[in-house]
Amino acid sequence: MRWSPDMCPCPTGGEDPYSTHNIPEDLNYELKMKDGIVYVYDNAEALRENQPHDLPYPDFETFAVDFSHVLAMIADGPTKTYCHRRLNFLSSKFYLHEMLNEIAELKELKCVPHRDFYNVRKVDTHIHAAACMSQKHLLTFIQETYKADANRVVLENAGQKITLQQVFHSLNKDPYDLTVDSLDVHAGRHTFHRFDKFNSKYNPVGASELREIFLKTDNLLDGEYFARIIKEVSHDLEESKYQHAEPRLSIYGRSPGEWHSLSKWFIQHKVHSPNMRWIIQVPRIYDIFKAKKLVPNFAKMLENIFLPLFEASVNPQNHKEIHVFLKYVSGFDSVDDESKHSDHMFSFRSPKPEQWTADENPPYSYYIFHMYANIMVLNNLRKERGLSTFQLRPHCGEAGSITHLVSGFLTSDNISHGLNLKKVSPVLQYLYYLAQIPIAMSPLSNNSLFLEYSKNPLLEFLHKGLCVSLSTDDPMQFHYTKEPLMEEYAIAAQLWKLSTCDVCEIARNSVLQSGLSDEVNKRHFLGVNYLKDGPEGNDIRRTNVAQIRMAYRHETLCNELSFIVDAVRAQNTTPPPFHREKESNHIMLFWL
Repeated sequence: MRWSPDMCPCPTGGEDPYSTHNIPEDLNYELKMKDGIVYVYDNAEALRENQPHDLPYPDFETFAVDFSHVLAMIADGPTKTYCHRRLNFLSSKFYLHEMLNEIAELKELKCVPHRDFYNVRKVDTHIHAAACMSQKHLLTFIQETYKADANRVVLENAGQKITLQQVFHSLNKDPYDLTVDSLDVHAGRHTFHRFDKFNSKYNPVGASELREIFLKTDNLLDGEYFARIIKEVSHDLEESKYQHAEPRLSIYGRSPGEWHSLSKWFIQHKVHSPNMRWIIQVPRIYDIFKAKKLVPNFAKMLENIFLPLFEASVNPQNHKEIHVFLKYVSGFDSVDDESKHSDHMFSFRSPKPEQWTADENPPYSYYIFHMYANIMVLNNLRKERGLSTFQLRPHCGEAGSITHLVSGFLTSDNISHGLNLKKVSPVLQYLYYLAQIPIAMSPLSNNSLFLEYSKNPLLEFLHKGLCVSLSTDDPMQFHYTKEPLMEEYAIAAQLWKLSTCDVCEIARNSVLQSGLSDEVNKRHFLGVNYLKDGPEGNDIRRTNVAQIRMAYRHETLCNELSFIVDAVRAQNTTPPPFHREKESNHIMLFWL
């Protein structure tokens, strides 16, 4: 079982989720960023003497050396052959399991009272808030808002107030004549391998003004319309009861005030829902901010992202809104077009963030390490205070270099997409299996961007035993119905002929991967012993996953790990400790 964040349970019994009472006292620690990492000092004297609080994290050189070791392992011929054969064996073994046990699994599920695929818990583990609604929902919302607020001032340009009616008049559009086709927010064949066209789909009718008005948290309306849309989406989730989502909201790092603005939006518009947990996505767009002279170096961008979090953790009385909002944030994501090339080759000789003053964007691995290190220090600090902690859950392996997946393997609690695991390296795919690193996959999204649906490796990964879940990514662009997550499951089940046990196993994985509260949500949704491995940790009355399936998964993984250890012992060698450490989670990976 991988590390799970310490999440605050949802308020119950009429408790106010936005309450600023019972906030911990301020510690008045000193904070200072050095080499792109925030250091915490007990007092001013400790700062002068450079004696930081003991909040460990892996240093940059250690990460770079481990990074090089994994790359060397991936390139080793005998290791590639070994991993390729083991992965083929896992596929064949599952095929045999299916032939022998499919009927027995179904028989086991038929005996479970009041539980089937429709009423097991499912979490949309990867969804962007700005596209969490369907295109029809957005169209209806725009038309109804125009009917009620046509004369409301929604934009300001060069000191001039602009009403909603004037906005549509300038676009030469009548809201009542709009259709989902003219709204033009749905991705299709024209966005395939065109991330630029995909991003433009966030603009209804191609107008950035409408995106600013309806899909932003920070605008002239203080994000009122965006909050209303999200609350309608969360209402649908609450009505369905068994569906949850983890929408992504953006923090860009262009200024330190972004956290206060986002937290204020969350509380002012009362956006909390028991069926939602929030993830903060950080776009990798330092080069844009540098070109606009918004930041002098990469360290300043990191400081804008992380320093407010440390300040709110150390002195929550002075940052009450951020403190309240963070109770419902489960992790961080790193987003952008992965296929964009960086001229810089990542290594331990890479410049420190304070020295990164070039106009070019740092490489993916550079971003991920500095996010990982700061999150790890922050988590250690917050655990000392009994506050909630965070996961690192980046977009990884959708496109781009193999180094992205190596960085994800070394640092991430789970990743989104992971498509390149299929083709770039059997060694890396096998390592992801051994470590059971969760992968949130979105076949419908990939079908419009990078990989045809029929070639998506989700089924292959599921058969081999990788920890995969289904997610929607952007319902506004890829889905048609009011329940996009069910649509995602339905299409996957039809195309790949998934059994009930298959889809329920994927749903169970989604709850395990999620940032839902351990003490309340996961124990209730999966069973009180869900942290235990194998069938002992599965309550079939809650998950609808056959105990035969759980026993097979546990036995197969244990056999693979034992096989490696026995092979190393047979060679009379001591394997170097190839480890990745994430708070309470320690995984030992051996040279194969």
